[in-house]
Amino acid sequence: MLRVALVNFSRGEPEGVSRLQPSPGFLSSFFPRRLRPPRLRPRGIFSGPGCPCRAADNRTVTPSIPTTAPAPQATGLRPETLSQLFLALTWMALQGFGGVLAVVQRELVERRRWMTREEFVEDWAVAQLLPGPNVVNLSLMLGHRWFGLRGAVVALAGILTVPMFVVLALALAYAQWGQHPQAAAALRGMGAVAAGLITATGLKLLGALGRNPLGRGWCAMLAVATFLAIAVLRVPLAVVLVVLGCVAFALTWRRITP
Repeated sequence: MLRVALVNFSRGEPEGVSRLQPSPGFLSSFFPRRLRPPRLRPRGIFSGPGCPCRAADNRTVTPSIPTTAPAPQATGLRPETLSQLFLALTWMALQGFGGVLAVVQRELVERRRWMTREEFVEDWAVAQLLPGPNVVNLSLMLGHRWFGLRGAVVALAGILTVPMFVVLALALAYAQWGQHPQAAAALRGMGAVAAGLITATGLKLLGALGRNPLGRGWCAMLAVATFLAIAVLRVPLAVVLVVLGCVAFALTWRRITP
C-alpha cells in the first residue's frame, strides 16, 4: 500500500517522513517506449539546403542564401619569360590594323587568358585616362606588373619595335600610291571594318559590367551620357573624362565604402 505524506512546505518537512522518490522505471511502466510516436524527418524536396527547419525552441529557421555574385577570380596565368612577353606583344601589335582594342582583348583575355574580362575593363579604363596611346599604356602597366621595370621596358619594345618598321614601310608605300582611287577606297573600307571590330568588342565586354559595384543601371546611364557628350554635343574628350569620370568615381566610392 502506497503511503503518501502531506508536507507543509511553509513549516518544513517533518522528521521521519521522507518524500516519495519514484524509481526510474516507475513512469516508464505506464508509458512504454514502443508507444511513443516516431520522429519524422523531411524527405524529398523539403530536405534540401533551402527548406525551413525547426530550431530547438520550435522556431522556423530559414538558411540564408547569398544574393551577391562571387567576386571574379584571377586566371593565375602570366607570361613565363620576358621573351614570351616580347613576342606576344609584338604579334598583338602586328594584328592591330584598323582596331587594336579588339585584337588586344582577344589576345590577352580569350586566347592567352592572362587577364579576366573584369581586369581588362579596369586596366583599359586606366590606360585611356593616361596620356599617350592606350595600348602602349596598357602594355607598360602589364609588363611592370609581371616583371617590374624590366618587364615595362620589354613590353614597350615589343609593342613598338617591329610595328615601327612596318609603319615606315606603309608610309613610303602610301606616299607612292596614295593618290590612286583604289588605295583611297581600300582605306575607307578599313575604316568600316575598324568600326565593326570596336563595336563587337564593346558588346563582348558588356558582361563584365554585371560585377561592377555600380550595377548595370548606372553603368548604362554613364555610357549613354558619354556617347551623347562626345558624338552629339561634341564635347572635348578631356572634359568628358574629367566630369563623368569624377561622377563615376564618387558613386563607386559610396557603394564600396562600408
